[in-house]
Amino acid sequence: MRRILPSPGDEVDLAEAYAYPSREWLRLNMVASVDGGAWLKGLSEGLSGKADRRVFGVLRGLADVVLVGAATVRTEGYGPVRPRASWAEPRQGRPPVPPVAVVTRRLDLDLASPLFTEAEPGARTIVITTGSAPGDRRDEVAKHADVIVAGDDRVDLATAVRVLRERGLGRILCEGGPRVNAQLAAAGLIDELCLTVSPLLIGGDAARVLNGPASLTNLAVSHILEEDGFLFCRYTREQA
Repeated sequence: MRRILPSPGDEVDLAEAYAYPSREWLRLNMVASVDGGAWLKGLSEGLSGKADRRVFGVLRGLADVVLVGAATVRTEGYGPVRPRASWAEPRQGRPPVPPVAVVTRRLDLDLASPLFTEAEPGARTIVITTGSAPGDRRDEVAKHADVIVAGDDRVDLATAVRVLRERGLGRILCEGGPRVNAQLAAAGLIDELCLTVSPLLIGGDAARVLNGPASLTNLAVSHILEEDGFLFCRYTREQA
């Protein structure tokens, strides 16, 4: 993988290139086609490649928690994060893997799926829901996951992020989907966007990386990497 910006070069150390600048930081990681589509045939996997999967793994290894929407969990068939030997050093003093935190208003989750039955010790899946979610369903979910109530009728992501940080999970990696991304942006919670640009034109009706209420987050380019035609762009929030 070669660096294009800020200074051209080869042999990029990805863990160093994507190191968190702060212990409390919300990073969004997405892949999109050249024309802005966030999925191909309903899945992000069709836009990905070998290098993208490598960056994806590094970002997970650096994170304290992986935040994701319930629709993405269902569509992409999410399981728990699996440990990797290469994470031993960056995760020193932390559990071997980050837990997955699922945002869901209705608690319509498959509690028999590996995401809930095969989570690593010390990384139990977290479910973030609302006060209006059915009490009996919430009690059932609590048998399989740690439950955070954030908001009444809709999940209040600012509250959810605050509670995660109070639990020591300050380095948050959000993997979408586009609706959760848009809500995070509207709440002013995104510190960084890691965007893989896939060398594909796809057309169709795929959502953009943000799919929801209008918002404005000013970003500055931190780096651009390249491999096999894929661009790996890291943008960080411009400080006021």
